Amino acid sequence: MSEKNRATENKASEQGEATRGLPTSAWVVIAVATLVVGVLAGHFLLGSPGTVSLNGRTTLGAGELDSVVATYTEGGATTNVTAREVLEEIQGGSELSANEDGTYDVPAASDILSYVQNEVILADAEARGLAATEDEVNDFVTNSLGVSSVADVASSYGIDEDAAYEMIADAVALTKLQDEVVTVELPEYPTAPEEPAEGEEDTATAEYASYVIGLLGDEWDADANDWARTDGTYYATLSGYEISNDSATYAAAQAAYSVAQSAYSDAYNQLSTEWTDFANGILSTATIQLGSLAE
Repeated sequence: MSEKNRATENKASEQGEATRGLPTSAWVVIAVATLVVGVLAGHFLLGSPGTVSLNGRTTLGAGELDSVVATYTEGGATTNVTAREVLEEIQGGSELSANEDGTYDVPAASDILSYVQNEVILADAEARGLAATEDEVNDFVTNSLGVSSVADVASSYGIDEDAAYEMIADAVALTKLQDEVVTVELPEYPTAPEEPAEGEEDTATAEYASYVIGLLGDEWDADANDWARTDGTYYATLSGYEISNDSATYAAAQAAYSVAQSAYSDAYNQLSTEWTDFANGILSTATIQLGSLAE
């Protein structure tokens, strides 16, 4: 999970908001979409360009929030990164929370790197014309997160609405980018079969048959009421069970569910590998330099 998402969830938990509103699975969607990679050793030229010198201090005054804490160069263009930008991303809004003495913590190097990594990947998406439209953001909120508005997202996680909108727009853009550069298509995540009533564990039913055959897809021939082929994903595991168009046991359904889960996991791992390889390729062309924390 990116530092931004981790900080958002921590903040929500502290405010007692995490138990209402968005389900955990909804935030998994955002986390996967916005996760680029961790710190990639060997892919960055890290240095201390002297962009800001704090004499060893770990906090900033309000007037120092626009101090440059890092720079990154990509495609011949150099971009400054300020403490304010990183803190706004971490805290989820432009109204930053100060320490009791009115100062602000200097962003950690890991926070800065996460911020820059996402910016570099988002720039690639933008260059491909993959920015999110307002309609796409609203569709994502409704269809993927299961809530009615961006305001609900912001309220549920204690961040401001603009920050919530930007986070979701980034997720949509990166999802588009992932779809464009990754060849793997994830199957639908399987739902576990309903458990039978006590004492009916071995009873074959049409409902379990429908469940199993739904997972088998083109590996089952409904007209022949038999396997369509024996070289598919499911046959080796399920060939020992008695299955027909209108009869299968809970055990067969469980076995089919296990195969479906494994197939999803394999596809997801392959997708993650392709996405990480792509991200590494983009990030390996970027030069990131952290500011000096001491003279």
